[in-house]
Amino acid sequence: MKVLVACEYSGTVREAFRKKGHDAISCDIIPTEVLGPHYEGDIFDILYDDWDMMIAHPPCTYLSNAGARHLYPQKGVLNVERYEKGMEAKDFFMKLWEVTHIPKVCVENPISSKVFEMPKHTQEIQPYEYGHPLSKKTRLWLRNLPPLQPTNIVSKIENCHGAKGSWYNQGGLDRQKRRAKFFQGWADAMADQWGGVAKDNEHLSQVDTKI
Repeated sequence: MKVLVACEYSGTVREAFRKKGHDAISCDIIPTEVLGPHYEGDIFDILYDDWDMMIAHPPCTYLSNAGARHLYPQKGVLNVERYEKGMEAKDFFMKLWEVTHIPKVCVENPISSKVFEMPKHTQEIQPYEYGHPLSKKTRLWLRNLPPLQPTNIVSKIENCHGAKGSWYNQGGLDRQKRRAKFFQGWADAMADQWGGVAKDNEHLSQVDTKI
């Protein structure tokens, strides 16, 4: 299959599918952290190419319920600037979710603030259902794909947001990138359950990074 992994720089999902023999490419506005087929630029430059599947990770900073306190810094007073940024993020999300030319689509995001009235999700998954002892409830919107099944349920140690000293909550300039990191167990489950082993792995992409 030709698989587009939108809004991914880590290469986590891309490489999970490539290991199964699929023609997968990631796309983001920043370079990939792992060598492999990656389009550095606007997702809409390549979104309407011929793809069999898309897995998208649209930005969630202004949509996430974890940041809802910033929407109402004072009780009953809406932060209009943040709300507008949230609506822009929702618009971007919807443009990815509403594509009709890609047969199989998955869009993922954490739980969003109710004020943005996101469309109904298909399922919710947790890291501890896929081998990671953390809790970070994440929603999947699926089209022509079956719900993802747990692969390795372990005891959750704590919520990601309260995991002091973990990679997730370390400070520094890369804090936001770490918090957006996609769990390997999720990526592997997607590749296994939605991709399987490709019948023909002789046509893997050799796509140059574009600036």
